Amino acid sequence: MIYVTSDLHGYPLNKFLAFLQESGFTEDDFLFVLGDVIDRGKHGVELLQWMTQQPNVQMILGNHEWFLLGCSYLFDEVTDENLDKITPEQIKLTDNWKRNGAAPTISGFRRLLRKDPSLVEGILDYIREAPLYETVEVNGRKFVLVHAGLGNFDPAKPLEDYDVMDFLWTRPALDTRYYEDATVIFGHTPTLYYGEEFKDRAIHGKGWICIDTGVSFDRNPMLLRLDDMKEFYIS
Repeated sequence: MIYVTSDLHGYPLNKFLAFLQESGFTEDDFLFVLGDVIDRGKHGVELLQWMTQQPNVQMILGNHEWFLLGCSYLFDEVTDENLDKITPEQIKLTDNWKRNGAAPTISGFRRLLRKDPSLVEGILDYIREAPLYETVEVNGRKFVLVHAGLGNFDPAKPLEDYDVMDFLWTRPALDTRYYEDATVIFGHTPTLYYGEEFKDRAIHGKGWICIDTGVSFDRNPMLLRLDDMKEFYIS
């Protein structure tokens, strides 16, 4: 079975593992996490540590992980040489990241640095290797898994021709149309943004499904099982 979730934003690991178990997820299943594992909540680094150890879990890059990679100099050894390498663009990006809830992530990485710097580098390598999208076919149905949707969409355009920002920062409108023969699954935009009637549940659009149920607003994540399209929620 293939499960998908998104935008965990530092959700408590113990609660997430309990949710997986209650939803029937086992070591024989596979989980895709559509980015934004970190920031805002306190447990993002703990979630990432867990994910790096799971052979049946794959993270898709989110814009908050993109922020982290651009600001990874924060976790370098403090030397004159490293300080000289810091650019104004990095400082600007770091300020932007901090305004978007980076504080718990930065604190978590600094705690890991004191414990074992190799743990930090291992997580950063894991994020660097994360893809911008995945395509899967389940029971004859095709899916495109991505963090935020597909900006500047053209059904004839190959996925590899999209810009990174098209994958990470898009906010599709309710009337957006994607493929006729595939379903794009994404997060990034909490479903409550689309209206109170969509709060705490997935939205099924024209060729797409948004599964960000608002953990960044102290809500709970959801799971979507692609084999039977069953949706799981925390009661």
